Amino acid sequence: MIPRKIQALNIKELSRQRTVQNAITFPMEHFIRATQEYTTAEKHIPAPYFRRVVQVKSGLVKARLLINGLGIYYVFCNGKDVTKGPFAPYRANPDHRVYFDRYDLTEQLQEGKNVLAFWLGVGLQSSVVPCWGWSVLPWRSAVQMAFSLELEYADGTKETIYSDPETKTADSPIIFNDFLAGEHYDARLELPGWNLPDYDDSAWRPSQAAPTPRGVPCLCQAEPIGRFEELEPVAVIPVEQGYVYDFGKNIAGACRLHINGQPGQKLIIDHFEWMDNGKPSFNHIFPRKDVWLNQDMYICRGGEESWMPRFIYHGFRYVLIQGLTPEQATPDLLRYVVMHSDLEKIGTFHCDNEIVNALQAATVNSDRANFFYFPTDCPHREKHGWTADASLSAEQMLYNMQPANSWKEWLRNIYRAMTPEGGLPGIIPTGGACYDWGNGPAWDSVIVELPYQAYCYRGDRQIVEEAVVPLMRYLTYLTTKRQENGLICFGLGDWCDVDAEELFCNTPLVVTDSIIAMDIARKAAFLFGVAGKPTFQKFAQELSDSLMADIRRELVDHEQLYVYGDTQSTQAMALYYGVFTEEEFDGAMAHLLELIAEKDDHFATGVLGGRVIFRLLAEHGYADLALKMIIREDAPSYGNIIKRGATALWEEFNPEDPARGDQNHHFWGDISAWFYRYLGGIRPNPTGEDVNRLDVAPCFVSQLNQAQADYKMPAGAVQVAWKREGSQVQLQVQVPEKAKGSILLPEGWQFADGSNQCKLQSGQWTIIGAK
Repeated sequence: MIPRKIQALNIKELSRQRTVQNAITFPMEHFIRATQEYTTAEKHIPAPYFRRVVQVKSGLVKARLLINGLGIYYVFCNGKDVTKGPFAPYRANPDHRVYFDRYDLTEQLQEGKNVLAFWLGVGLQSSVVPCWGWSVLPWRSAVQMAFSLELEYADGTKETIYSDPETKTADSPIIFNDFLAGEHYDARLELPGWNLPDYDDSAWRPSQAAPTPRGVPCLCQAEPIGRFEELEPVAVIPVEQGYVYDFGKNIAGACRLHINGQPGQKLIIDHFEWMDNGKPSFNHIFPRKDVWLNQDMYICRGGEESWMPRFIYHGFRYVLIQGLTPEQATPDLLRYVVMHSDLEKIGTFHCDNEIVNALQAATVNSDRANFFYFPTDCPHREKHGWTADASLSAEQMLYNMQPANSWKEWLRNIYRAMTPEGGLPGIIPTGGACYDWGNGPAWDSVIVELPYQAYCYRGDRQIVEEAVVPLMRYLTYLTTKRQENGLICFGLGDWCDVDAEELFCNTPLVVTDSIIAMDIARKAAFLFGVAGKPTFQKFAQELSDSLMADIRRELVDHEQLYVYGDTQSTQAMALYYGVFTEEEFDGAMAHLLELIAEKDDHFATGVLGGRVIFRLLAEHGYADLALKMIIREDAPSYGNIIKRGATALWEEFNPEDPARGDQNHHFWGDISAWFYRYLGGIRPNPTGEDVNRLDVAPCFVSQLNQAQADYKMPAGAVQVAWKREGSQVQLQVQVPEKAKGSILLPEGWQFADGSNQCKLQSGQWTIIGAK
């Protein structure tokens, strides 16, 4: 039952309380376009160039540019690319939020004639690929843009120049681009010097006024996307269709081409993840006959030339290039330019087990390759912001990098995507897909998991404060989804169950939904307490308690101590989330161990059970068993996919068909957090009350002889390293002065003085154990 105070603050009123973070004022009537036509599968519209000549008087002291591109823009000032990074400004539903970037051009502008030049790509405006509704988006239209340039002079005068018909436009050599399909470039159509002040644009046409976007103008505050390392091919393989370039890692980015080409020579460049018996394997989830996914095309102008696509990135390890002569197929032809959001690296983990190290690297590869402004599900097929993926991966990302600021921006889009009743879609941004399928509590949990973990790990109060009203809206929505018995059952469940056919789940949806809903309410209560909202906190805690009572009454066998469905996931989730009482715990844990033994010590869960089962085992003295289940080389296991060549995490552990799912999916990656937390022993903020508190509690598992974890907590750098020497372990700990907490040893181990814990401090200890 919803308390009276909450009823008075009804869901529509909560919806009206929504504020738009980082909103700006911009006259939206200044949007322009090159044409009203947009790209379809049948008719390709070139990516347009735009130019605006700007006369600058003497005495300029400040110049600020505000710019939006729907979908993607590049901006040049007097020929210099000043864009913050690829795929600016952001990916969002323009009916909700219209993102702008701000640039200081004071140093780039000169007295006299200047030119601002722009290059627009499709982005989310008009995809031709039927991927979860992208090809039928409600805002489907031609690309468009808007800008303002504010000039301030020493004499106090000011001038503002807007995008208008004086901004001229022309077709660029990009004759087709689509964020999923690819990019086609005809170098014979290049316009040398098009972005320089003295270029003759007399043949260019005036831009047109564009329809005003319906969303609120906002500044993008997420970290930009960057171009990082460049990979050389590890092999060039002749195949029937052409030449395959193997870059050794399955990550994300684009290829830079350098060729001595013949005029009109056409190169077809396909990107893919897997070689099947020496042949390229294209596992596209949304194939079309008229548009091929992850395929770029380059038409040479002749002579020495270089090119890299601007408006698409791909997820791939391999490239098939067709149209080369044997003499051109050299290792220098292609370089893999790695891209992802520019998130600070804050953690590393390594040990003396190569499978563990490979899994850590694979997780980081998947996390990075799937972070373009926000977490996505796979870089080669969908590039969608699936909510459960981010929720499941929250802690592994917080150990390895700094995602909270970009999460914050994405959460603003998640909140805006809520229905009036408080429901959420399974993907954000969306044009309407996945409100009726692809969501549910496990997916919707992103609304609490990201703020909760960002606060616990980094102490981010802003992300908590912004979450308060949306969280309350969602909890009131959850109350409307309860069945007569109080349980919840809608949406998706224990996805990608390794023991189920296809992607279906063995674990009953009512179990995972009800337990996750309970956890959402519990964490929401914590966050409401942080935010100083006692009425909301009380409501959330009562909802959590009510769900707990209904779960125990309807789903738990109190004699046999198992949960309805009787799978590894049901048992592990019930144990991890506190469904069993203290008196019941040991018996319920024993039953989970029986379920594991029945599978010959393999895990048999989907992603929801997989997120907790290894943690649960390590917390209760079975870290060796958990690591065995992770690194063993027979399927299903993480070690098995490494044995089979994985360099990123796979969506599925299918031993028969590795191409059934995709091979770059981060939602199985909590093993990385497990490595930091249990093998490295780094356990940040154990009580959730102080980000400067840290417990060091490594598990000295039998499979390892040494391990080291490095992590940057808010107070500073942490390093924990241990090395086995016979029956002893040498433990080294380095922590910042402001850090407080404890060093805790596992059962059976002790310090030289016989104790098994001490105050957190930097130092080195000899740990004695009977193991």
